[in-house]
Amino acid sequence: MTPEALAALHARCFTVPRPFNAAEFRGFLVSAHTVLVSRPSGFALGRVFTDEAELLTLAVAPEARRNGHGRALVAELEAEAMAKGAHRVFLEVAEANVAARRLYAAAGYRESGIRKGYYRHAGRPAEDAVVMDKLLKRT
Repeated sequence: MTPEALAALHARCFTVPRPFNAAEFRGFLVSAHTVLVSRPSGFALGRVFTDEAELLTLAVAPEARRNGHGRALVAELEAEAMAKGAHRVFLEVAEANVAARRLYAAAGYRESGIRKGYYRHAGRPAEDAVVMDKLLKRT
């Protein structure tokens, strides 16, 4: 997917937190640390540093949700991260995003902390992020 296509899909999926724009995706994609897995229904973007990976964003088109696409994208990203040497992956998710938290829990992530006021919104109170992580198993 091009940075423009990633940004367009991200904008369809998110208003809070603010979606990434094409320039931001372009910046991620030039890094050797970036992992991107995509399919027509969505994408997962992360990065790997030494033995740890971070899932930066998961976007699934609204009409494709609740069909296993998100979980499949997360699993693909984890496999790519392991291939780059990651043993653990973590993410932040808005505390109010119950659907995403359930998806990550079903994929084996555990809630490991809170980042107070992590998501800042113009004209609205800041929102806490739940930190989740998962140890990646070698097969």
